[in-house]
Amino acid sequence: MTNANVTNVTIRPEEEAHFSSLAREWWNAKGPMASLHEVNPVRLAFLREAIDMYWGDDVQARRPLSGKSALDVGCGAGLVCEPMARLGADVTGVDASAENIGVASAHAESSALDIRYMAGELASLTLGTFHLVTSFEVIEHVADKLVFLKQLATSLKPDGMLVMSTPNRTAASRLLLVEAAERVGYVPRGTHDWNDFITPEELGDLLAQAGMEMGNPRGIAWRPSKGLHLSDDLSLNYAFTARHAR
Repeated sequence: MTNANVTNVTIRPEEEAHFSSLAREWWNAKGPMASLHEVNPVRLAFLREAIDMYWGDDVQARRPLSGKSALDVGCGAGLVCEPMARLGADVTGVDASAENIGVASAHAESSALDIRYMAGELASLTLGTFHLVTSFEVIEHVADKLVFLKQLATSLKPDGMLVMSTPNRTAASRLLLVEAAERVGYVPRGTHDWNDFITPEELGDLLAQAGMEMGNPRGIAWRPSKGLHLSDDLSLNYAFTARHAR
């Protein structure tokens, strides 16, 4: 990756090719993207809690994002975009893969959801700013994390909220999320490079450099008796909110 002062490109061609090859399987809950379907309810639970805490006049509201715009970066085939649209948001999804965007658009149309999808590098799309920006399990795949976070910050309204999740770089995540998960086929081989995982402390420092304040992270943990769930255990994966520094 070249210096951030020279280029705003964060997409790795090999990452785009890997996920493009899986595009048509994205909505198959029993296929190669099954792990995403399992973690998605947990991510959405964290997202809903964050929305209610940030804006929630009525935590029981069925459409708490009504009147708000939302951007999902690295949207894949729309697993987060569609729930946000059902929560009332005016949703835009961006992904490096044109194949993913094609599948996302077709699925949204078949579900009678009005979602704007666009393929390409976020910095080149000139989308404006949003009340809510999300990016789940993406930053570990980008070439320059600071440049990427600055792009997310630029896409966020002054009083908006950023919500992200990503694997932690720990011995446990190397064993379970990379070695074991890929060996048994829980995630497709080549999905993760453990060296690209980032700790909460490192991510907090990068967010500060991007002019953002990171909230307290919540772990996404796994136990045989509970499956995937929100937890205080950050060793595998964690989710967090951020906002512009005051």
